[in-house]
Amino acid sequence: MTPVTRRGAPATPAAKGPPLKVAIVAEFYPREDDPVLGIWAHRQAVAALQAGAEVRVLVLYRPIPPLSTPRGQRVRELRQMLAQPRRAEFDGIPITYVRFLSPPRPQSYGSWGRFAARPLAAALKRLRKDGFAFDLVHAHNAVPAGEAVRRAGLDVPLVVSVHGGDVFHTAPRSTAGAAAVRATFAHADLVLANSAGMARDARRLDAREARVVRLGTDMPAALTSRPGDPTLVTVAHLVARKRHQDVLRAMWVLRTRMPRLRYVIVGDGPERAGLQALAAELGLADRVELTGQLAHPEAVARARAAHLFVMPSVDEAFGVAYVEAMAAGVPVVGCLGEPGPQEIAAAGDGIVLVPPGDVEALAEAIALELADPRELAQRGVRARETVAAHFTWERCGAQTLTAYRDAIRRHGAR
Repeated sequence: MTPVTRRGAPATPAAKGPPLKVAIVAEFYPREDDPVLGIWAHRQAVAALQAGAEVRVLVLYRPIPPLSTPRGQRVRELRQMLAQPRRAEFDGIPITYVRFLSPPRPQSYGSWGRFAARPLAAALKRLRKDGFAFDLVHAHNAVPAGEAVRRAGLDVPLVVSVHGGDVFHTAPRSTAGAAAVRATFAHADLVLANSAGMARDARRLDAREARVVRLGTDMPAALTSRPGDPTLVTVAHLVARKRHQDVLRAMWVLRTRMPRLRYVIVGDGPERAGLQALAAELGLADRVELTGQLAHPEAVARARAAHLFVMPSVDEAFGVAYVEAMAAGVPVVGCLGEPGPQEIAAAGDGIVLVPPGDVEALAEAIALELADPRELAQRGVRARETVAAHFTWERCGAQTLTAYRDAIRRHGAR
């Protein structure tokens, strides 16, 4: 018997009339060995369910350890990946993990949709055979999910969400990737972007119709108490583009002005050892906590217990972590010129933007934000108001459902 995993209480749809049936296809989605991977895709699926859709999820799952896996750990990693159940259920949404094989990521990622198309086509046909006659497919990212749907050859309305990877990495880095992104955007009935900048880039990459549907967060009923020492926090995968090192260097700049300043780093990834070494080199090891990866509710709780959320990352299409912190009255420092932070800043108060890679400017922004506790609290209130007005999951779910209906109409008018 296939194991079924259940996380959280089932979401209750608020449907009026026959609900739309939606098949969601994603590469990045929570799984046994990484329960926070693509959590934003799952939360949008839950939001669509609560808005009135019926939802099933097909996860494109490549059970091959990355090339970066140390040789001595590859067998263990492979066994762990192969142990992923074929079926699961999170928050009332049935999920099927669709296995596919492909060459290594560095040489072939732009073509992964071609390798995933046949098993995905079989999984989509099985959904219909099992009684889920979906009205629409929603693919998260053009590559590989949207490309695999396009190549599966089904005549079905297609919505593609662009989250940044297609634009920042896949299209610019390979001819095959650019061709796959363009073909998929052109094929889609509607492209959903998580910021206006992403929508513009999608149109440049041949999307016929692109609209902004912002991701969101839950609004906590009560604010979390803050620790005694001024505390910064970042919640993100530990990769270079998130710029954790800039925050550490800003702390060093502030070592005399703010000797009690602390920094909590939530997440894991290839930069962990380097961040630990840099913290020690700068004399900050006793004031920096690397928690490792935490379950999503725990990670959000840690973010909401800090005084200031700081993530001066680049290639940031949106950044759900920013609005998760702001919803609890935690102001944010982000990076100028990035689509997501710019979008949040345009919506209201609660986020300060600094030039990318400018450690001195980052240090000054941190010092100014934390200088006056009363003003910091007022800014936190305004941050919360910004999120309540523009970045809730309820709002996202309603807009997503409207987008689905519009895509179906567009497909029927072709």
